[in-house]
Amino acid sequence: MPEVRDESLAPLLAWAQERLGEPLTVAELAARARVSPATLHRRFRAQLGTTPLAWLVGERVALACRLIERGEERLDVVAARSGLGTAANLRSACGGRPGSARRPTGGVSDPDAGKPWSHEIPRVRPAPRLR
Repeated sequence: MPEVRDESLAPLLAWAQERLGEPLTVAELAARARVSPATLHRRFRAQLGTTPLAWLVGERVALACRLIERGEERLDVVAARSGLGTAANLRSACGGRPGSARRPTGGVSDPDAGKPWSHEIPRVRPAPRLR
């Protein structure tokens, strides 16, 4: 009887979410899933409605937002821990205003506070939450 492969992305997504702060490429994701990058791309489109790279960036931005909302003040630390690399990359991914997600911090002035920003990457659906 032929082997039936599991085509669910759930195990791959869980693996990648645990490693968002590490350098990850689409080729590495495809290798982890034991498929070609083109096949991975098709599966992401079919199952999530987005590309592997867009999903990865969206997950990294969501992690960065959670870190900021939990009170991490240094954007360079947030960028590094979320896999976005630099504060400039974080600002770019967040539409230029990541500081507005911060909670008030006892008298510390935030020049970006109150300015609108979006942590969403255009045309990216949020990834399904894994249980």
